[in-house]
Amino acid sequence: HVAVYHHAVSTVAELQRDGMLSVDQLSERVSLSRNACWRRVKMMEEAGIITGRAALVDPEQLGFCLSVFILVRTNHHDPEWLKKFRDAVTSIPEIIGVYRMSGDLDYVLRARVPDVKAYDRLYQRLIAKVPLSDVSASLVMEEIKETMVLPAILR
Repeated sequence: HVAVYHHAVSTVAELQRDGMLSVDQLSERVSLSRNACWRRVKMMEEAGIITGRAALVDPEQLGFCLSVFILVRTNHHDPEWLKKFRDAVTSIPEIIGVYRMSGDLDYVLRARVPDVKAYDRLYQRLIAKVPLSDVSASLVMEEIKETMVLPAILR
């Protein structure tokens, strides 16, 4: 079982580094036969471990130079408000992450926009769609680390 687990972890780790690898390239990197590697990837997709593949892009190259964390507090917690909130945040493409929080904040939203004026337009669209008690924003001055790669843990 240790060898199977090791191959599964190493397969996921390699795909996180480069999701565009062919099965042949991946099988070589994880020391599995092509067929065994293909079966392992299919099994992890079916199990929901691998949920998709995407190309990572440089947001600044596409004009989305400003990263913003939007901090939200609300006095509303009923199901109707929550549906309206979910619909609002999922309908705004510049909002790329939404997190319900414990503690002082109710929600943290992450957005990518071209500039401060674009953030203000996003803010105006958001508050027009759903009532919020308190909204503040923190503009990212420098991205020191950002990754989608999860740490590989060998047992």
